[in-house]
Formats: sequence, structure tokens, C-alpha cells
Amino acid sequence: MTPHDQTPPPDAAPEQALEATAEEAARRAEHEREQERLEAARREAVMRETALGLDLCLRIGEVLLSSGAGAADVSATMQSVAASLGIRNVDVDVTFTSLSMTAQEELGDPPVVGNRQVSRRTIDYDQLTSVDHLVRALLREEVDLRQARTEMGRITSTGRSRPRWAVTIAWAVMCAGVGLQLGGKPLVIALAAVSAVLIDRIQHRMAKRRLPSFYQQVAGGGVATLLALGVAATPLQINVSQVVTANIIMLLAGVGFVGALQDALTGYYVTASARLMEAFLATAGIIAGVSGGLSLGGAVGLPTPVLEPGTYNLQTVGMLVLGSALAAAGFAYASYAPLRVLPAVAGVAGAAIVISRTLAEVDLARAWSTAFAATAVGLVAYHLAARYRVPPLVVVVSGVVPMLPGLSIYRSLTLLSEGGSAISEGLLAMVAAISVAISIASGVILGEYLAQPLAREASKLEHRLSGPRLVGPLKVPRPKRRKRGSTTTGSLRTVTPEQEASDRRRRQRQRPSSSPS
Repeated sequence: MTPHDQTPPPDAAPEQALEATAEEAARRAEHEREQERLEAARREAVMRETALGLDLCLRIGEVLLSSGAGAADVSATMQSVAASLGIRNVDVDVTFTSLSMTAQEELGDPPVVGNRQVSRRTIDYDQLTSVDHLVRALLREEVDLRQARTEMGRITSTGRSRPRWAVTIAWAVMCAGVGLQLGGKPLVIALAAVSAVLIDRIQHRMAKRRLPSFYQQVAGGGVATLLALGVAATPLQINVSQVVTANIIMLLAGVGFVGALQDALTGYYVTASARLMEAFLATAGIIAGVSGGLSLGGAVGLPTPVLEPGTYNLQTVGMLVLGSALAAAGFAYASYAPLRVLPAVAGVAGAAIVISRTLAEVDLARAWSTAFAATAVGLVAYHLAARYRVPPLVVVVSGVVPMLPGLSIYRSLTLLSEGGSAISEGLLAMVAAISVAISIASGVILGEYLAQPLAREASKLEHRLSGPRLVGPLKVPRPKRRKRGSTTTGSLRTVTPEQEASDRRRRQRQRPSSSPS
């Protein structure tokens, strides 16, 4: 057969070209379908990781909000955590009872939404400190999303850091310190401590039965007043007003005045209104309980003397400082604050009460003297918190406890119970108590405004006035941009089965071409 006979027929070449074109089109279609599957798998993995990240942010926000942190601090902290995890386009909505968070990776992607209800309102500064440390570790990229979720689960599931009986003793120490601060004798100090134990146990049992806090405050105020009046009916010489005032301050210590005013100043008016209503109901419960006890005492003929603020000299200033330090440290311990910060809290409270009393002695109005002292607390709280590795909120709330207006509330109630011309004076005393509470809250927030810019050395006015932060870091990191084809969240990468199979096929195709011919 000649070579000419081996030549393919003329129609064979176009058929081979058509077959090659069809195969190429099929390969391209298969490649496009594979890319679409990979892109869908990537988007699904990104949404799954985003949902996990939002859940972590919401759980962190729940702990902060329930511990008394301001809504601005909660929102900024949640945004910081989301940015450190690479979650972009985040919207946070904080109210008094719920948290919601929305994230959208790209403009055309469906948003990922998370919600969480805030039901409990117990102060636990140990848990708050642990969450604050976790947030800072996330921002420093020391932990990834999985590790952070595991640690957050451990923090929230672990029980209290100290036994309940120790907390009860701490409340007793606090009231004993307030009694010492008011110049009470040993019997007054002891009775204030005993009243604190009874109030704590009664309120603890009522909380287990899920009775509202209003009724718990009524019971606390009534128990304190009736016990003091009952002891006063015996031959024992005791100052009823000092005992009742000490227990009023104990009941006021857990009311969130600072968080309510911070929310109002930072523009969270809905949350501020809810917190102010909660503070109003708690204070009204105290007033109802104490006034009920005083009315009962007056009905049976027991005297209810009005306690007037006394003058202080070098001999009594030591007892004043010691009592204030004990009261602040006792409250911090009862609120589960870390032990390392108790000396700092005691020192801050002692210095603040000296500033307040000194300014009051030079005829400065009590509201202004208290405001200056609270501003000093806010100034030093930020630096002490950084030194002792706790949120500034722990130092601030504990340090202002001895300045709470328990004395003004008691004077107001006793004057109102007398009737007649004393009613107007009693109303003025109640207004004075409200003004002192506002002075304390606004003073500590002003102190934080002044202290934090000095720490971060900001030069622009808008940076200096962007605070204050009582919980969480000052700087909010920029969201990280995820690499295309990767579902990285923080330092965690999720590989889908489709991506793993595609990588395996790609390596198999590249292996023959890389071998020597």
C-alpha cells in the first residue's frame, strides 16, 4: 500500500476539529460548574464562620451588659471583636433587654443576623474581668475563634469564684465600714453588720423564688429599719439612724446609676431610660421599706432621730478613711472582684471621701464636693485598672460606694414622716439625694474622659472626646479583609470537602508535567 493510501479522507479533519472544540467546551463548562460549587461552598463556609463569630460577640456583650457596662462600651467591644475576627459591615443594636448583630460580607450577599436576650442582672466582676481578658487576647490575635468560643463557654459555665457565705460576710463588713464612717459606736457597727447578713439572706431567698428586685429592696429596707427600732426599744443605747443609713447604702450599692448616666451621655437614650427606671424602682423599694418601718415605729411610740452630718477633725478623719475603705473593699469582694484589686479600691475610696468631706467643710455644696471627689475617682481608676488588669468599671463603682446618698435618703424619710412644716425640708433632702447620685455618676464619667486621652496621647479633639470606656479596649481595630477562596476568621481556616478534592485533582494534573522527559 502506498503512502498516499494512508492519508485520511478529506472530511476527517473538520470532524476532529469539531470533536476537539466540543471537548474543550465541555471541559470549560465542567470547570465553571466546579468553580461555582467551590464559590458556593466558600460562601456557605464564610456564613457559617460569620454566624459563629456573631454568636461569640453576642455572648460577650451579654456578660458586659448584665454586669452594668454602658451600652456604648458593649457596642464598641462587640464591634472590636467582630473586626478582629475579620467580620465586616457589622451593625450592632444594644437595648436593656436584648442584643442584636448583623453582618454582610459583600453587598449582594444575604446578611447574617444574630440575637440574644439579656435576662439576668447579677453583678459578677470576676466574670467581667475574665471576659475583658478574653477580648484583649482576641485583639492581640493570641486566640482564634474556636479557642475563644471554648474559653467563653468555660467562663459562663463555671460557678462563682467564692462561696456564698463569704459574700454574706463581705456585705456585713461593708455595712460595718459605713457605720464606722458615720461615727457609730461598736454596738452600732455590730448591729449594722447583723442587719446586712439578714438582708442578704432574705434577698437571696427571694431571688431564688424569682421575685422582682423591687420587692427585694422593700424587704431589705423594712428589715433594716425594724431591727434597728426593735433594738432601740431595749435598754441598749443605739443610734437607729446610723444603722438604717448603713443598710440603705448597702441597698443602693447595687443600683446602676453610673451605667444609666453613661448611656444618656453617649446617646443611648432608650437603654438609659430603661436603666433609670430600674434605678428608680430599686430606690423606691428602699424608700417604701424604710418608710414603712419608720411609720410602724412611730405608731408604737419609738423615737426616730434625724441624723445630721457632723464635723470632722484630725481625730475622726482616720475612722472616716478606715470606714470608707472597708465599705468599698467589702462591696468589691461581695461583687466577686479579683482579690488583687481590693487594696486599690480601698485606697481610692478613702481618698475620695477625704476630698469630699474637705470640700464640704469649706462650705462647698455637697453635690459639688461629691462631684469633684467622683471625678478624682474616675481619673485614677483607669490607670489603676490597667495596673491591676481589671476593667475600670470595677474600680469606679466600688470606689464611690461610701459617697452614696444613704444619709440624705434617711433624713428625707424621717422628715417626711414628721409631717407639717418638715415635709418641705424632707422633699429638699430627697432632691439633695438625687443630685448627689447624679454628681457621682457624672463625676466618674468626666474623670474617665480626662484620664483616657492622656493615656493614648490623642491629638485630635474628636479622638479625645470619643470615650470614655469603662469596659473593653480603647482602640477599635479595622476589619481584616479575607483572602478570596479562604474562609479565614481570625487565625482559623476552614477547608471544605470540595476544596480538598479540587486541590487533590490539581496536584494530580501538575505531577506529570513536572516530571523529567
